[in-house]
Amino acid sequence: MQNFHYNIPTEVFFGRDEIKNLGVNLKKLGNRILLVYGGGSIKKNGIYDAITQELKINEIEFVELSGVEPNPRIESVRKGVELCRQNNVEAVLAVGGGSTIDCAKIIASGVYYAGDPWDQVLDENKIVDALPIAVVLTLAATGSEMDGYAVISDMDKHEKWSSGNDLTKPVFAILDPEYTYSVSEKQTVSGIADIMSHTFECYFTRERGAYLQSRICEGILQTCITFAGVLIDNPQDYDARANIMWASSLAINGICSYGQEVAWSVHAIEHELSAFYDITHGVGLAILTPYWMEYVLNEDTTWRFKEYGKNVWNLDGESDMEISQKAIQKTREFFIQLGLPTKLSEVGIDQSYFEEMSQKAVSLDLENAFVPLTAKDVKNILMMAL
Repeated sequence: MQNFHYNIPTEVFFGRDEIKNLGVNLKKLGNRILLVYGGGSIKKNGIYDAITQELKINEIEFVELSGVEPNPRIESVRKGVELCRQNNVEAVLAVGGGSTIDCAKIIASGVYYAGDPWDQVLDENKIVDALPIAVVLTLAATGSEMDGYAVISDMDKHEKWSSGNDLTKPVFAILDPEYTYSVSEKQTVSGIADIMSHTFECYFTRERGAYLQSRICEGILQTCITFAGVLIDNPQDYDARANIMWASSLAINGICSYGQEVAWSVHAIEHELSAFYDITHGVGLAILTPYWMEYVLNEDTTWRFKEYGKNVWNLDGESDMEISQKAIQKTREFFIQLGLPTKLSEVGIDQSYFEEMSQKAVSLDLENAFVPLTAKDVKNILMMAL
């Protein structure tokens, strides 16, 4: 196991009615906040009213940035930065899922940057300060509520990049599983695919000494597998929502990756799909993951796939390779059971941009991935998934 610096500073209020902790804790951060949210569903399900009541009771002034996109655009970030400056905002409150939270993070850092906040997306070293960020989570998927990273898109350039650091980690987050009851089945299963992909990225590494981290990853994967079907049958099963919500946070807050060199492969490829085609992130990950697994499976990698098959899927077989192949097939079958597509062509993607997408994907450290990937390798995986 490699050396690491443990830092997960976000305070979490988890469970029913924890919204009661919003106002008093937000008051510690400032009296004027920017309220950031997405398409308006929080007004239909009552979450908006609960939040604004907390703000008013605690005499917190607020301005709003609504309409944040599912793949948040740099244009929304720029609007948010301007609103913060015009209204002397002291903190940012993100209400929603990963897209809203990610947008809020770069808004918070962009306030302290003289140039275009897109510069900070391209270079996290330009993030030198940030307004404090608070979160009310309404979708279990990205884990952005407990990490410092944000993924922002410039669709005009077909670019989608990740940026951030400790300065953009939320100060606190409220996680009420009941706030995810109204999430659609499609969003729920896409979110579960995203959680599993985050876990896979931490699990499939070259590090063999991080035994505990591997077992944590396997537990998160088993949690997703166990409760996905429950939520399809009963979207308001509290324990299922709670376990998936907590799995989302733990998959990416660092606990799974500490002590390992982690270079994310499938995310690097999928970000290109989203940048060019604006598809749902979890859907792209569900399509690509089994093909990536098949592509990188060889005699040198069966040690990890065998553990995955045995410890997550309870598989056995005559050889490590047989168990590994079964594990990949089980992964594909699971995503099919969730109603997720298995081919890029099913979501309207052709090979027009594969060459350009492959070149961009490998700029994200894929030479240090579980199995190093070149642009040619990435294109081969995309062609397999077509």
